[in-house]
Amino acid sequence: MDKYDVVPNLAAFNGLLSALCKSNNVRKAQEIFDAMKGRFVPDSKTYSILLEGWGKAPNLPRAREVFGEMVCAGCDPDVVTYGIMVDILCKVGRVDEAVEVVKEMDENNCRPTSFIYSVLVHTYGVEHRIEDAIDTFLEMERKGIKADVVVYNALIGAFCKVKKFKNVHRVLQEMECNGVAPNSRTCNVIISSMIGQGQTDKAFRVFRRMIKLCEPDADTYTMMIKMFCEKNELEMALKIWKYMKSKQFVPSMHTFSALIKGLCEKGNAAKACVVMEEMLEKGIRPSRVTFGRLRQLLIKEGREDVLKFLHEKMNLLVKEPLYD
Repeated sequence: MDKYDVVPNLAAFNGLLSALCKSNNVRKAQEIFDAMKGRFVPDSKTYSILLEGWGKAPNLPRAREVFGEMVCAGCDPDVVTYGIMVDILCKVGRVDEAVEVVKEMDENNCRPTSFIYSVLVHTYGVEHRIEDAIDTFLEMERKGIKADVVVYNALIGAFCKVKKFKNVHRVLQEMECNGVAPNSRTCNVIISSMIGQGQTDKAFRVFRRMIKLCEPDADTYTMMIKMFCEKNELEMALKIWKYMKSKQFVPSMHTFSALIKGLCEKGNAAKACVVMEEMLEKGIRPSRVTFGRLRQLLIKEGREDVLKFLHEKMNLLVKEPLYD
């Protein structure tokens, strides 16, 4: 730590490990921990930092080693540590093992949080284990843990995975009765699932209801614009774009790309160029595919002058990017 001009105490030690893990240098963080742990008594925060770092790697064996070392050292895992371990296990498809970790929490009088249950419910949903997802949600309620929008979203996602949209409606009603407002994630899960099932009209109805309840995010706008472009309803895509602009919402790179693709496929080079120029002016760099699609259309129409202009703006952005 002397090398980094850091005063050697546990708080600074944890801060250094955290900075390294956040910059994807968990191996270096582990090396420093192993070399210096004799100078400090690591606490639950120290182990949680390393555990999360190995989880992001991802490296389950090393995460297990850190967790095991923590327990052997007599440092009791707290709710944060347990939550990280549950999340790691679920992300690698070990949900049954994650459930055992939650049981261990109960045995150690460490009350699970709604976040931990949301991770379990979400993972069961991904695996199409809908009964387990429901049982886990009900278990959470039996323990007196209040459901928040995150765990409700996980349950809605689980029902969407198995196409049980009536159950989704019931969950939304329960949320309303319990005073839990849906957020953009709630609606995005439903919209994405309906689009995937080809129920585009219903997806648009959800969008129209959504804008009365909460603010759409970049994913929402991107999905709707892409959906209408793929349905060959460019005018509707442009209406969504216009509505988004009226809300002073700054589109993401993916939102711009979805509209540019739809315009290019319709042969509307002029409008595509306007959107591309706006994208560049906002400091958002288009992907090679998006720029290449417009480039081909401009060459086909003999508009090398416009292409040169856009290239110049692109080169300026590469030299002085606002953000990527």
